[in-house]
Amino acid sequence: MNHSFVARSLDEIQFWSRIMKEHSLFLSLGFTYEQQQLINEARQFIAIFERIEEKLSRFSLNSDPQQVKAFNIEVYQAAASIWAYKRKVLGLILSCKILTNNMPLLVDHISREAAYFANRLKELNEGKITPLPDAIVEENVFFLRIMADHAKFIGHLLDPSERKLVDQAREFSHDFDQLLFQAIDLDSMRPQSETEPLLDQFLDQNRVSVVSLRDFKKTARDLIEACRIKSNIHPLLADHTFREAERFIEIIDLFEASLTKS
Repeated sequence: MNHSFVARSLDEIQFWSRIMKEHSLFLSLGFTYEQQQLINEARQFIAIFERIEEKLSRFSLNSDPQQVKAFNIEVYQAAASIWAYKRKVLGLILSCKILTNNMPLLVDHISREAAYFANRLKELNEGKITPLPDAIVEENVFFLRIMADHAKFIGHLLDPSERKLVDQAREFSHDFDQLLFQAIDLDSMRPQSETEPLLDQFLDQNRVSVVSLRDFKKTARDLIEACRIKSNIHPLLADHTFREAERFIEIIDLFEASLTKS
């Protein structure tokens, strides 16, 4: 149990701390020049998560679980703080107190990821290592919505002249919305024991769709890096969304392995 706890904790921190750092960068790039205070706050979070990454490099799979537990608490506090910052920014946008290039749905999206990260660390410190069937459905609801959002962002940030890619992004958005609704339906059926045999089919279906979206993101990322697509998509943002799709596939693998053991 201790080895699993340490491995899962370090893995979550390694992946999500980089994501949080990049969120801070994307927010800072989206603010206008007069929003210097918000830019400075975003840069402070970049520094915070860089320090976390530096501290993470001192840990290993053989680290003392109690030290890892303390580190989880420290990182949890950083994740909770950036969540509050993101919600503050969203409130300013929705109340028309600031005009920014950060879309409201994007700010909401990245705040949901911060909440997920904080909650995951809290669960690990409570000893929740292996996912239960209920958690499998909830986790897929979370990630399917993330994937649907990504497709929407890509569609909006591509130049309108990139008609084929815009259409592909819209198709992915529709497909993942449908998968999300299906997952929500399954979520409401969870108390019935008959739903558990459906989880394998549910995960297989999601895997096929996520792999397809992952490949689309990889192609888009490579074309953006080669300056062969007209868009407002930062090359790092393209890679960022690709890595999150890869992460979802890894999580589906973990879920399928846990179902096989049960």
